[in-house]
Amino acid sequence: MPIYEYACLDCGERFETMRSMKDADAPISCRQCESVRTSRRLSLFNASSGGRVVAGGNAGCAGCSSSSCATCKT
Repeated sequence: MPIYEYACLDCGERFETMRSMKDADAPISCRQCESVRTSRRLSLFNASSGGRVVAGGNAGCAGCSSSSCATCKT
């Protein structure tokens, strides 16, 4: 089951939850204020193969597998 990210439009809380793909855009209550005015956020991902970034990721980290080396911009 995928993990989706949401943001509450009332209190600004950001949270993640595992949901089926068919329920990804269905209303969900905020864990902090219980408002149903929430919005699914765009989730970024990173995929690498043989040390090369093949999807997502930061161009500054193309040569390493972490986000904490000296060349990383994040």
